[in-house]
Amino acid sequence: MGAESEADLLAQCLKGEAGAWDELFNRHYAATGRFIYQLGYNFTIEDVEEISQEVFLTVIRSLHTFQGNCQFQTWLFKIAANRARDYRQKQSAAKRGGGLAPLSLQNEDPETGFTIDPPSHLPGPDLALLNSEKLNMVGQALDALGGPCQEIIELRYFADLSYEEISKALELNQKTVSSRLSKCLNKLESITRQLLSREKFPSPSV
Repeated sequence: MGAESEADLLAQCLKGEAGAWDELFNRHYAATGRFIYQLGYNFTIEDVEEISQEVFLTVIRSLHTFQGNCQFQTWLFKIAANRARDYRQKQSAAKRGGGLAPLSLQNEDPETGFTIDPPSHLPGPDLALLNSEKLNMVGQALDALGGPCQEIIELRYFADLSYEEISKALELNQKTVSSRLSKCLNKLESITRQLLSREKFPSPSV
C-alpha cells in the first residue's frame, strides 16, 4: 500500500464514494482492533468491536480534518487511543452507577448514510501469547499514569509508531519525543513496582 494510493483512496472517500470507504475499512479495521485490544487489559472482544466502530464513525465524520502531515494510520491510532480511553472511563462510571445508555452503532450515520460493515476484528494469534497477568499489570499502570505519558507510550509500544511518526502525530520534535518517552517510561516503571509491591505484600485487613 503506497502513500500515493492511500492519498487517492482518502480523496475518493471525501467525495463520498462508498466503495472507497469499504476499501479503507478493509485496510485498517483489523489493525485498529488489535491495537485497541492491546490498550485495554480488560477489554472483551465485544468491547473492542464497539470501540472500533466508534473509531471509524469518527473517521467518517472527521476525515476532512486530516491534514496529511502524518500517515493516515498514525492519525487513526491516535483517535483509537482516545476512544479506548473514553470507553474505559465510561466503564468505570457505569460501575459506580453513573453510566450512560450505550449508543447503537448499527444505524446509518445521519451525515453520510453509511453503515459500517467491517472485516473480521478478532485479535491476531500473536496476542494470545501475551501473559495476561503482565498485560493486566501494564494496563493498570498505564491507567494510573494517564495524560501525555499514557498517550506517548501507547503510540510507541502498542501502535508501534516510530519517533518520527509520533512527532508528527503529537506535533513535537523528535528530541522532545525521545526525552518525554524516557521520562514517562521511568514513571511507568515506578508505578508498576508499586503495584507489584501491593500484590506481594497486601495491606493487612483492619
